[in-house]
Amino acid sequence: KILGPNFTASYCWPPVARGCDVVAISYQGDDPFLYIPPVLTFLQSQNCYKALTKRNGPLALILCPGWKKAQLVFELLKTYERCSRWLHPMLIILGQNKEEAESVKIRGCEVIVTTPYSLLRLFEHHSLLFCRLCHLVLDEIEVLFSDAMEQVFTILDCFKKDITKEREYSPHQIVAVGTRWNKHIAHLIKEFMNDPYIVITAMEEASIYGNVQQVVQPCTNSERTAVLLKILDSTHNNLQKVLVFTSSVSEAEMVHKALKSNSIFSLKIHKESKFNIKYILEQWAKAYTSGTCLVLVLTDDCMQSLGITDATCVIHFSFPSPRIFGQRLHSMSDNFCNVIKGSSVDQECAKTRSVILLTENSACDALGILRYLQHAEAEIPPELHDFTAKMVEAEEEKKFSRPLCAYLKTFGICKNRTVCPDRHQINLQIDVPQNILDKLKQTPGCVTILPLHIVNATNYFGRIVDKQKDQYTILAEEINEYFKKPSNKISVKNVEKLAFYGLCEETHFHRVQVVEISSKEEENVFFNVKIKYIDEGRMSHVQNYQLLHLPARFQCLPPQAVEFVVCRVKPIDNDIEWNPKVTNYINCKIKGKLHEAKIVHTLGNTAWVDPMVGIKLLSDMKISVIEYNIRSEILLTGLGTDNPEHITQLQKL
Repeated sequence: KILGPNFTASYCWPPVARGCDVVAISYQGDDPFLYIPPVLTFLQSQNCYKALTKRNGPLALILCPGWKKAQLVFELLKTYERCSRWLHPMLIILGQNKEEAESVKIRGCEVIVTTPYSLLRLFEHHSLLFCRLCHLVLDEIEVLFSDAMEQVFTILDCFKKDITKEREYSPHQIVAVGTRWNKHIAHLIKEFMNDPYIVITAMEEASIYGNVQQVVQPCTNSERTAVLLKILDSTHNNLQKVLVFTSSVSEAEMVHKALKSNSIFSLKIHKESKFNIKYILEQWAKAYTSGTCLVLVLTDDCMQSLGITDATCVIHFSFPSPRIFGQRLHSMSDNFCNVIKGSSVDQECAKTRSVILLTENSACDALGILRYLQHAEAEIPPELHDFTAKMVEAEEEKKFSRPLCAYLKTFGICKNRTVCPDRHQINLQIDVPQNILDKLKQTPGCVTILPLHIVNATNYFGRIVDKQKDQYTILAEEINEYFKKPSNKISVKNVEKLAFYGLCEETHFHRVQVVEISSKEEENVFFNVKIKYIDEGRMSHVQNYQLLHLPARFQCLPPQAVEFVVCRVKPIDNDIEWNPKVTNYINCKIKGKLHEAKIVHTLGNTAWVDPMVGIKLLSDMKISVIEYNIRSEILLTGLGTDNPEHITQLQKL
């Protein structure tokens, strides 16, 4: 089902398939297809591995940043392995329980997909793991380095040390793919790779690799021309070829005129200029041979036609958008430093410069540029921080009606705030506790809860149950009694969004609310609607004719579903998603069973509980005992760890 390699893959596949070391940084750097086809291709050449010992151990190891990505890569390997010889791939995700690592058998396996933490746990009990290893793939390299840098370099050291004389003629390959360049990749190349191919198709990342000096010059909009002249004057002796990027024809004309009046030799090109591209390029080439300094003033729409790649300085007279920024930097790509030659860390190599003029009109794109400059470890003036602080605040204001971020609720922190679509601050209108407080007044202290929908290991939807006289239990009996009569099962003709209806599932009837109706679907006689079970919290899709008219008396009791979050526990290994193993375990243990819990915090329709325990009734002695503690059960799986700051982080909000 692959039509062919994409732009980046077309550069990566040949060297990977030849067994060379490769680093690939691309906007699609998180796509496993950058390495899976060529690695599988190389693994077909069994003659390459004849010199290896006959012991058990993988030929290829794929390191992923988390269990979710590892699962995806493993599924792809199983799919495309059908086209190749049988490699017996294994997905190995281990918790902190030693018995689990000891029980792993890797006999006959030629490809292992795992995470850095899981691999080191396995290595403790399988010391010969690296003895046959020829191919090490680092998937999403920048995430691996940010979340598990120490572990990754430990693995690289083991891989490097295991090259013995008997393996001299066997392949020894490292492939690293990702979306962003960083200094740790430079160290990886110099210490662990042999003459690697470096493929970077994201130009702003290439400029970090190439050691382009990033300078931010704050000024007012009216001062830009004077600041530009000052920059050119102070660096006239060092620079040969300067590009000044402007946003419009009028701006280009104004800048060109100012340069001429100050006796600076300059050219201009825009869609209305009389100079043709051939003339401009001839002048540009002359400037290089004569050693004089040349300034070319241009608009962004001329970049591609000119195809200039040998500039030594780019001045952003108009503030760039993140999209156009990389294209401008590409104009200096011939002068980027080369890590392979060991020059990128030398100060004398930093001969390319990018100067951004920051004005009061730059706010629109300042946030994206700030994030890039932080990533590039550039010096950032306070003015840019002030600009972007207001923008971050404005971005959060746009999310004010969104739900509170699920990661914030579940773990107390969201690692991806910049791209997360949900809210990260308290909205008093939404977050005022709803029907929870009334339940707490009725049953102070501990409450009895019934989990009915398990989202993950620590996040559930269910009901707070009143042991004395539970209103919902009474209502549910009345609803089921009502719908037993066939004459009461009246299908709804006109389905309305947010309206309440009845729904039959097997022999049980539920109260549901319509959440969404597709505009395309409404034109049909039968169509799908998205519904919420208001007393359980789960979502589903049903056909419109399945919805039943729900009498008003059954709608008086407010929706009973409450969201519960178990506190002070999170996934191991810096992961942000619960492993399905622990979620499935908790689901089997608690779903549909009564539990006792202490509510320590409430926001909106969410209650944080600590502890939440399963109770067992000893009928002979007429007493109840605690059978298990949910948090302790999660920790015992080896897939969860302590999260002491959970509630503190929420209270800070």
